[in-house]
Amino acid sequence: MADYTIKRFDEMEPILGGFFLRARASLGASSFGMQILQMPPSSGEFYPNHDHADTGAEEVYVEGVRILALGGVPGAAYSPPAFTELGGPEPVADPARIA
Repeated sequence: MADYTIKRFDEMEPILGGFFLRARASLGASSFGMQILQMPPSSGEFYPNHDHADTGAEEVYVEGVRILALGGVPGAAYSPPAFTELGGPEPVADPARIA
């Protein structure tokens, strides 16, 4: 059986005031991206509708609970963004992606 890590959300490194959890790095995953965004209920206006067709990433929404964002393209090497690394910088919004 493969090794695996289990952590509670409160054991993962938070950034952006606790809104964003660095799940991938906190769990030690290296072949795909995985972050948790802790959003308030009915936050549709807060989090704009968008897609990741250009990156191959997927997102799973659970109303009022959490968003689990998975990234990576099957068969391609995964290179995590610096803001997802433990102790890394906070992300900066890309105005071109917010429309």
